[in-house]
Amino acid sequence: MTHASPIAITPQEAHKMLLEHPNSLLIDVRSSMEFLFVGHPKGAIHIAWIDEPDWDINPNFVIEIRKLVLGGVCGEDGEHPDIILICRSGKRSAEAGIKLLESGMNNVYNIDEGFEGELDDNHQRSTVGGWRFHQLPWEQC
Repeated sequence: MTHASPIAITPQEAHKMLLEHPNSLLIDVRSSMEFLFVGHPKGAIHIAWIDEPDWDINPNFVIEIRKLVLGGVCGEDGEHPDIILICRSGKRSAEAGIKLLESGMNNVYNIDEGFEGELDDNHQRSTVGGWRFHQLPWEQC
């Protein structure tokens, strides 16, 4: 059985969507430590897909997203706001997006470069891609 995947978008496309559709939800699915100390896109809502201390998949992930959507504006046809997912490099958020699609949600997007992008030849992130590399608005604690 094949599963649908979230729509892959670049960080720049995601930022443009958020500006043009302010009811869109940007969900950062990284761990609490990553969200707080590495930084996150401004306005991102944190709902971890996998988190410390046990690094298990969050069994309430879909429920937490549904609660956010219920608080958002749905169209007359029942369409919910766009859900844009981000993680470090786009892999965890892609997995989380598949779970949302399997639960019947739609309008699910994945920022394919993530927040920090892939590792470069020196094993460093934020040098070849990602939200932060493209100098989009972000903050950290």
